[in-house]
Amino acid sequence: MNHLMNLLLPEPAPPPPERQGPLLSVVIKALNEAPNIEATLQSVLAAVKDLDAEVLLADSGSSDATVELARRHPVRIVQLAQGDERCCGIGPQLGFQHAQGEFICLMDGDMRLCPGFLARALDFLQRHTEVAGVGGRVVEQNLESLEYRARGEKQARHPATGAVDRLDGGGLYRRRAIESVAYFSNRNLHSYEEFELALRLRLAGWTLWRLPEDAVTHRGHDLPPYTLLRRRWQSGYICGLGELLRAHLGHARERRRILALPELRLYSAVLAGWLLLLTVALLPMALAAKAGLLAAMLALPLATMAWRKRSWQRGLYAVVSWNLHAAGLLRGLLRRQRPPTEAIDSLVLQESDGRAPVARIASAPVEASTGPTLQSQTA
Repeated sequence: MNHLMNLLLPEPAPPPPERQGPLLSVVIKALNEAPNIEATLQSVLAAVKDLDAEVLLADSGSSDATVELARRHPVRIVQLAQGDERCCGIGPQLGFQHAQGEFICLMDGDMRLCPGFLARALDFLQRHTEVAGVGGRVVEQNLESLEYRARGEKQARHPATGAVDRLDGGGLYRRRAIESVAYFSNRNLHSYEEFELALRLRLAGWTLWRLPEDAVTHRGHDLPPYTLLRRRWQSGYICGLGELLRAHLGHARERRRILALPELRLYSAVLAGWLLLLTVALLPMALAAKAGLLAAMLALPLATMAWRKRSWQRGLYAVVSWNLHAAGLLRGLLRRQRPPTEAIDSLVLQESDGRAPVARIASAPVEASTGPTLQSQTA
């Protein structure tokens, strides 16, 4: 009888593989964050003191004292070997390439981690196995800047809690989910890297979730708005949308989601406006009439935005920003790209215990694994 029952009963599930690394890796991506990095690291180290965790600084070739200040703390420091590769997309992937944790928390070098968030986010992910990543509120502290005021207004329109289409401002991710979509962030992107990650995860069947509590505080660059725009043009940040579109031109599902982005429609409309202005400029008509028509066409968007924003200053900034982003869209579309799974050449500058090896690292490209288990475990 016992032999018969053994034949009928299914084989017991094998035990889960023993975890080799820590439960959690906190990846802090940074470039020239000397004024902020120590406060950021202190907030993270305080948050993980009771957790099985490692802390990594993924530095994109800082020319200030960022690395020297970070060496004072028990964190692993890795750095791009080629500083000219720096961009928003390569930092998270650099950190992921070196991280060992089952869960990966991503944040910027000018953020402060809020106490208690990591423990609650870990608990949520461990109970909801269909969720790839979880975030919380990003508390913007620089509300004087036109740029960050506009960003705060945009974030206010996103869902405050529940399922979301991306985790702007970082979050806590499940390693298995990242491995199922081949890579963490696209090394070619100068912006939109978190949207691109979320796009791949959601199309693979995973869910992203935002908790109704503060995750990090953030104080952006204290720069005049037009200086910030100029810096974003020089750094390539403003090219991210075009790079995102180019990266997925050959993938129909991803392309459809990207083409639906409202900012892409807006910048495309700006480009269409440029063509219309050029057409009018070439029309065979009286010079005075042509000049008047062109002036009216240029003044209309400015007047419209000044009325909507209740401010000529904010209206002008919006129009200038649109035009720069439209130019960046074209510039990003024309950029050549490297395979996003290609290993990032990097240096290990310090281990968590303070040892300071200098080793060049080039890991093998990540292969995609299986997708999510679409189930939820409740407490």
